[in-house]
Amino acid sequence: MANTHKTFTLITGASGGFGAEFARLCAADGRNLILVARRGDRLAKLAKELEGDNTIHIIAQDLSENGAAQKVYKRIRRLQARVDQIINNAGTGDYASFDRATAARQERMITLNITALTLLTNLLLPDMVKAKRGRIMNIGSVVSFVPLPNMSVYAASKAFVLSFSEALQAELRGTGVTVTCLCPGATKTGFSRAARAAGNHPLSRTTTSPVGVARFGYRAMLAGVPIAIPGVKNQLFVTFAKFLPRALVRRMMLTYDA
Repeated sequence: MANTHKTFTLITGASGGFGAEFARLCAADGRNLILVARRGDRLAKLAKELEGDNTIHIIAQDLSENGAAQKVYKRIRRLQARVDQIINNAGTGDYASFDRATAARQERMITLNITALTLLTNLLLPDMVKAKRGRIMNIGSVVSFVPLPNMSVYAASKAFVLSFSEALQAELRGTGVTVTCLCPGATKTGFSRAARAAGNHPLSRTTTSPVGVARFGYRAMLAGVPIAIPGVKNQLFVTFAKFLPRALVRRMMLTYDA
């Protein structure tokens, strides 16, 4: 059945962590959903949890594969689903000094954190502009604002997400489409395990729940806030990082996991 009369929220990385929480928030608001992640079994379980009057489609796709964004877009077109909200949540990290990092993991991270996010937005944005309404949320990080030794490519990828989001927000002024970059700090989402962070690393020690962070980001997206930094400590960190000498920031971040 055609879905041309319905609008959907597309959420990538929806099988757990922030993605699953965003899905729950959207479903509670009666939003129709397109959930994308590598693990189809987890998506199916989440879809069953959220099933109600809203329509939920799942797309099992590893967005770190070449051409993944185009595959997802083609699937959306076949569903005849109109996307007016995008939550680009999928991402990964890798904890290692760059000389010990494998090229394959770095390439996968760049493809997932940057390429898939950029191309999905590029493919879906024209219809949102044409409809004169839309919301886009990209997931950055507090390290979008600083270099992070031992996670250099990850921090650089999140700096891209922040810069891209800010530029896009400016370009889209007056179109009815807004862009929000959510920049959380360390959160208990399973990210540290995927990034292979040591047990004593702040990423592993954090007790911050993804529920409150997702709720903060979701409200910011609906309000069209360009940059959303949850938590007073994170906000202070970003503020100080902006004004401190870069050399000092680099030395400080080098001891981040000490």
